Amino acid sequence: MDSKTKKGLLIAISGAACWGASGTVAEYLFAATKIQPMWLVTVRLLVAGLLLLLLAKLRKIDVFAVWRRPRSAVQLLLFALLGMLPSQSAYFMAVKTGNAPTATVIQFLGPIFIILYLSVSRKVVPTKPDALSVGLAVLGTFFLVTGGHLDKLALSSSAILWGVAAGLAQASYTLLPGKLLKDYDEMTIVGWGMLLAGIPLSGNLGWTALPQFNVSSYLGIAFIIIFGTMVAYFFYLLSLRYLKPSTTGMLSSFEPLTATFLSVLFLGVTFNWVQALGIGLIISTVFISSRTSK
Repeated sequence: MDSKTKKGLLIAISGAACWGASGTVAEYLFAATKIQPMWLVTVRLLVAGLLLLLLAKLRKIDVFAVWRRPRSAVQLLLFALLGMLPSQSAYFMAVKTGNAPTATVIQFLGPIFIILYLSVSRKVVPTKPDALSVGLAVLGTFFLVTGGHLDKLALSSSAILWGVAAGLAQASYTLLPGKLLKDYDEMTIVGWGMLLAGIPLSGNLGWTALPQFNVSSYLGIAFIIIFGTMVAYFFYLLSLRYLKPSTTGMLSSFEPLTATFLSVLFLGVTFNWVQALGIGLIISTVFISSRTSK
């Protein structure tokens, strides 16, 4: 393995780990403070969106180019309101009503929803690897939410619903900006997407609550914005300079693994062996999808 590949692997794993860790930090904030999910989502979207656009501007990128074409502007609005906003909101609600590991893992159903959508819209039968991914995802989700007990759920119904909603939203988040990402800088599109998604939620801010936060609250919020959003996204893009997209896709499995490890270690989250098997089955679909990325 050459030094270039090693560097790419380290960057990709670090980025995925930052994403996973941000979920655990959010879980801690919801449990230890009075911070509400929608407040945190709003702050994350607005601040991270502004910072991404600022970074793009510092890179001499015309951040307003997308607005000069009406078609692109409409696509950007759809991406923000139907992709970014529900994706972020549903994920943090899934963390609040459940925990970071299960929210992150169930969100990984996003690619499965994409496979099903493309199969129906294009009227084609899923390939064998795709069909295998769907089957493993369904079985893994069943194991995760039941814990092996058919008479009761291991997760609350609200946690399951928000998790599935996060997966569906991730699918739309992935599909909607396809044309935009071909024509414009990725950082600009994601920056505008976050900023526009945060504006309708701005009524949730309630800045008067800030003095009630302690030092750990501010550090947690800063971590989610800087490392869980900015650094994670930047590392993801940077890793693509050194690795194939399929490899980066496989390494994204470090996101739920990190969230699970940190939540078990620091927050006392527990899983039985059936749920652990379910997590493994869902994560395995990432490897299958990445190896058949065409």
